[in-house]
Amino acid sequence: MSDTRLKRLLFRSHYMGSNENDILFGGFAERSLAMLSPEQLDRFERLLAENDTDLFNWITGKEPVPAQFDHDVMAMLRHFVQHEAASR
Repeated sequence: MSDTRLKRLLFRSHYMGSNENDILFGGFAERSLAMLSPEQLDRFERLLAENDTDLFNWITGKEPVPAQFDHDVMAMLRHFVQHEAASR
């Protein structure tokens, strides 16, 4: 995987639109992007294309995650939000 792709995804994660998502997705990206497989990066990138409000509601458990986004990367994001972001 290229450094360019990781840098682009990291930037997008920090500048999503809402401050809450910038913090949550940005924190996750800082901690996890380098460890993700190319397929997981694809799934993460597809998530970044979704609506900010929907993403926030899904990762915080306010709404159920649609089946097409209920995958390993979403589980990692939700774990990060519940266990790691809360302690920052």
